[in-house]
Amino acid sequence: MSRSTPKVVVAHSSAWVIQTWLSFALSVGVTAVGIWNLPLDPWVKSFLGMGLLFSVGSTFSLSKTVRDQHEMEQLGTRLDEARVAKMLSEHDPMSPPKL
Repeated sequence: MSRSTPKVVVAHSSAWVIQTWLSFALSVGVTAVGIWNLPLDPWVKSFLGMGLLFSVGSTFSLSKTVRDQHEMEQLGTRLDEARVAKMLSEHDPMSPPKL
């Protein structure tokens, strides 16, 4: 008999996923077009484009790291709950105390 609450997994709707990818593509695309059309030397445009790519890459890395940390905290909580449940199931209140 387990007292732990079941994990509720809520899937994203397809509309949310489409909106997320479209907003990402649009923001990166519009920024890239803006950099391309700046009245600057090509090396300055290249520097700005490289900065844009590094920003996008680091954003993906950061979001993955935050997600992984959150999942590890949940796993730790479930392990602690399992340990407590095991201790409670093995405890006999009628046995004499151990010294």
